[in-house]
Amino acid sequence: MHRYSQITIAIHWLTAVLVVVAWLTAVGGRHARTDPSYVHFTVGLAVLLLVIPRLLARWLGAAPMIEDPQNRWLDLAARAAHTLLYVLLIALPLSGWYAASRLGVPVSFLGIDLPSLAAPVQGASGEIADLHETGGTLILWLAGLHALIALWHQFVMKDRTLERMNPLAPSDLRGDRR
Repeated sequence: MHRYSQITIAIHWLTAVLVVVAWLTAVGGRHARTDPSYVHFTVGLAVLLLVIPRLLARWLGAAPMIEDPQNRWLDLAARAAHTLLYVLLIALPLSGWYAASRLGVPVSFLGIDLPSLAAPVQGASGEIADLHETGGTLILWLAGLHALIALWHQFVMKDRTLERMNPLAPSDLRGDRR
């Protein structure tokens, strides 16, 4: 297998778009309590749901083998960065849900009311909300670095790494044997 499945590729790119939309629709501080962004909540929870099949596919070995493995420290750095991305894809929606609960803002997903994760408080929602905001910026930086490294692999190293996740790759580069 030279590339990811079409479903995995679609989930990857949908997740990337949803992370950007979540960041663009975020509101903070007192505005989150008085004028919460339900688009932000919905998009964040969709990211959380999409990470489940991604992790399952990864654990079941659905990732293509690297054709030209890098040296050990580059491989370790790539694994650490992917792990951090997955941690953020899980922690950000959960911390946002927690922060909204602390603010007393009801959270729903596609019309389904979700239970509060914490009791509402007067004043600031706490350190988890601050970490959520910082994590939101961090995931954008990390995703941007992820994209730059993929481009470096593709155009400098010429190892076809980018083609593994490219939904528009020509069929002769896909490695599909249909």
